[in-house]
Amino acid sequence: MVKVNHCLPLRDLNQSSTMLKTFPYRYRVLILLFFLILITYLDRVCISLVGLRIKSEFKLNNEEFGWVLAAFSLAYALFEIPSGILGDRIGQRAVLMRIVIWWSIFTVLTGATSGLVSLIAVRFLFGAGEAGAFPTSSGVVSRWFPVSETGRSLSAMFVGQNTGAALAPLIVVPVAAAFGWRASFMISGVIGLLWVLVCFAWFRNNPSEMKGISAAEQKLIEDNRRFVTERPVFPWRKALTNRSLVALIGAYFCSQWGLYFFIAWMPVYLQEGRHFLESEMKMITFYTFIFGIAGSLSAGFLSDWWVKRKGLLWGRRVIGVLALSLMAASFLAAALTPNNVLVVICLYSGLLFYPFNVIASFATCVDIGGDRVGTVVGMMNFFGQTGAFFLVILFGKIVDVTHSFNAPLFVLAGVLFVGSILWLWVNPYKSIKSI
Repeated sequence: MVKVNHCLPLRDLNQSSTMLKTFPYRYRVLILLFFLILITYLDRVCISLVGLRIKSEFKLNNEEFGWVLAAFSLAYALFEIPSGILGDRIGQRAVLMRIVIWWSIFTVLTGATSGLVSLIAVRFLFGAGEAGAFPTSSGVVSRWFPVSETGRSLSAMFVGQNTGAALAPLIVVPVAAAFGWRASFMISGVIGLLWVLVCFAWFRNNPSEMKGISAAEQKLIEDNRRFVTERPVFPWRKALTNRSLVALIGAYFCSQWGLYFFIAWMPVYLQEGRHFLESEMKMITFYTFIFGIAGSLSAGFLSDWWVKRKGLLWGRRVIGVLALSLMAASFLAAALTPNNVLVVICLYSGLLFYPFNVIASFATCVDIGGDRVGTVVGMMNFFGQTGAFFLVILFGKIVDVTHSFNAPLFVLAGVLFVGSILWLWVNPYKSIKSI
């Protein structure tokens, strides 16, 4: 008879329990944020992946479809600052749950639209609900992470962004092909509600409120974070006239032209502009955002390392300049080449460089925002989404006028280059307390 050793499973269980206890609690919070942003972009990218199907059913031209995409960006921009302020005032937990419930409902309702007007209305309300996800998440980082981990903690959010966008074509396109484009919105909306249940049951605003966190980790966080408990009046006039903050906002405005090409127009560009099949578009989109994941993973650690090596000023500034310059070069090369293989390589490169800029941007907001980082990110993202609004409208308009999908890429490259120059005036030492 063979003896069964019951100690092995028990030992393994004890080892697993010990590993869980030693895994920093703040990184578990980071996993929650990762999935939040993943679901955000799974829902956000859905409409562009089924764009041709929607255009065909509702008989929309590129300019009209651009207004559908712009409705989201406009609402998102308008509600960014109020949502960021609300998170700073009442805490991020309640605001994040409200955001996800709202956007999940209107994601589902996107699948129930009947034409251009209802589609624009639902996408506007969807954008209003989703606004504040990034400012509020940045507020969580300010409360939960030491200053030295700012870059890498933010990188987890943007890994989530690219992971959601990478998974979207693998989920949305097959579902749309099998059950119609409306079904893809139904599935995407339900996933968000599951996240809300986890957030409600487990997450708390501050380390001191979380059960199970060690006293040592709580002290490490609270002694070294940007967040402070004092609540001074936000210096709106000084903030909006500060050269450094205005330059950061301007650079981020430009950067969102680049991001929203990938989010809103790339699938249509690949199919109509470069004549790829839907199945080919699905895989190109997937791999493009895989490169975005690689960029996000690298950018957080490299950002923290570069800041430690070169100091805060040039650590943030150099990364911002290089990221947007290289992204501009990628779009310019894509516009100039007739070779589809080179176009795909340019797209991969463009999204590889983008995370370096966005992490530098959000890290600078944490540097200068302190306990009001949600408000500062809300300001930056308001103007960023305004840039996205212009891109999604102008891209379709330029295509319809010029009958070329390359023409708007030249404009896009120019805007990104301007953004890279603006980074030269960004100074992360100029906190809102000192301006």
